[in-house]
Amino acid sequence: MRISPHIVSDVMTHTVVAVGRDASFKDLVELLQEWKVSALPVLEGEGRVIGVVSEADLLLKEEFRDSDPDRATQMRRLSDLSKAGGMTAADVMSSPAVTVHPDATLAQAARIMAQRNVKRLPVVNGEGLLEGVVSRADLLKVFMRADDEIAEEIRQEIIVPLFPAPPEPVQVRVADGVVTLTGRVRDTSLVPIVARLVRSVEGVVDVDLALSGGVRVREPG
Repeated sequence: MRISPHIVSDVMTHTVVAVGRDASFKDLVELLQEWKVSALPVLEGEGRVIGVVSEADLLLKEEFRDSDPDRATQMRRLSDLSKAGGMTAADVMSSPAVTVHPDATLAQAARIMAQRNVKRLPVVNGEGLLEGVVSRADLLKVFMRADDEIAEEIRQEIIVPLFPAPPEPVQVRVADGVVTLTGRVRDTSLVPIVARLVRSVEGVVDVDLALSGGVRVREPG
């Protein structure tokens, strides 16, 4: 059974603005403003990603402009102080870059972003060459899937294989990404599995299961 996980290459931005290690501080600021992005990959050679310059990296120059940090702060933030005095991309970039591969799932990319507290990830191939960029907004695109599309995937990929001949047809309804399943099934031990599989369908916001077991016997009138 194949549940739909989209991968990074499905949603990433292929047209990417990037810089070389010698790009000036002012050029970095101008590019961030012009392209309305929060970070720029830094490339070397054939396009190998060696670092990333983010707005946070550049703001260090402003943070330390008129400050005189004590020795404890200096020791704790040596890297930040070094970046604050930087003049080029090589001086201020975060390296090594936090990257992701194009065949990673969106869940994997989201976990990397959360764990490393970044908003965008350069997408690199096996040789470390830049192929695109994926952002938080890109990962949210799956929630724009149409309800009908989500419902059809659940029917074909989950309900039909697990419940090929139920006592009553399992009804699948999706409204604003919330899935409701109703009906009677022979094997209720499969219900937790169904819940887990439905939640794994991208675009699903929540799941409401009303599946009961056995065959309903109609009382004589």
